[in-house]
Amino acid sequence: MNRPIQVTRSSMPPMDEYTDEIKDLWDTHWLTNMGVKHHKLEQMLKNYLKTPYITLFTNGHLALECIFSALKLTGEVITTPFTFASTTHAIVRTGLKPVFCDIREEDCTIDPDRIESLITKNTCAIVPIHVYGNLCDTERIEEIARKYNLKVVYDAAHAFGVSRRGKSSACFGDASMFSFHATKVFNTIEGGAVTFGDESLIKILDDLKNFGITGPETVEYAGGNAKMNEFQAAMGICNLRHVDEEIAKRRKVYEKYLDNLDGIKHIKIIKPSEDIISNYAYFPVIFDGYRYNRDEVFELLKENHIYARKYFYPITSAFECYRGVFEPKKTPVALEISKKVLTLPMYADLSTEEVDSICSIILNKSSSFGPGGVK
Repeated sequence: MNRPIQVTRSSMPPMDEYTDEIKDLWDTHWLTNMGVKHHKLEQMLKNYLKTPYITLFTNGHLALECIFSALKLTGEVITTPFTFASTTHAIVRTGLKPVFCDIREEDCTIDPDRIESLITKNTCAIVPIHVYGNLCDTERIEEIARKYNLKVVYDAAHAFGVSRRGKSSACFGDASMFSFHATKVFNTIEGGAVTFGDESLIKILDDLKNFGITGPETVEYAGGNAKMNEFQAAMGICNLRHVDEEIAKRRKVYEKYLDNLDGIKHIKIIKPSEDIISNYAYFPVIFDGYRYNRDEVFELLKENHIYARKYFYPITSAFECYRGVFEPKKTPVALEISKKVLTLPMYADLSTEEVDSICSIILNKSSSFGPGGVK
């Protein structure tokens, strides 16, 4: 039977494992508002990520908005436009002004050499993005933050399970936001979390995600509804049991892509640095002077029912909603890479034969694909 290949495929536990995990919900009828499953997953993640504190949310976007509010940020934050819409929108929606810094070509993370020139009296924080599982230059960023007394909040949506020299991605800066969306290495269907080291943030974040309610008759914050429900938490509990196995499978897919594409002229693979343990979340490729440009490769794959992703394109400063507000040309590296990068299909159950066929199409060789997709 022919089937298309999507850019990603959600990891799911065996059905029996999930149904066994949720069956006691029919006894308690406790479906949300930080129930037993929520607290169980929170503790499991705290241990797995090796973080002092963690708070769960219904999605990563609201987690990011809440940590900005909890830290009482006002004014300007330095970030990059080479990210998903959520990062920039969360900054804007909480009344902050994004000041865009360019990225490094080698790993697409914020360029620390460009940060200081952007700092003004109105700067309150740096919001760097770990991209494709590559960690930012956290040491340099921390030095700059200390020098200017700035907060650092990492968008770690791509960095679940990643570590550098034994230090978890959850332990950098003042806080890190993780996304547990269905497309991520670890998912809770929808979901997210903030990790941090300041114990006083626990209650503030818990209050903010529950409408700002602090007691039976007291509402101290203009909060929202960002609580993870019990079904999400149960999916996370199950998926966390298998996440290391999933990452190991992803590594085999990654290595098969390397076998096919590494060293091909005008095809640049954005690889994880040698000092990190990767989660193999994505397989980003830059087509720079290749026989096909990025858009042509995208369409060629699409014709064969293979759906890659132009990720990230466009950069957020070029969005229609920010037209006339930001100037994309002020971050030329990010702008250029956004026009050349393509993330190829990457998920644990992608077969080596499918990877070979994807690469055969890119390299203009014969493949095992028919008019309907994979055979």
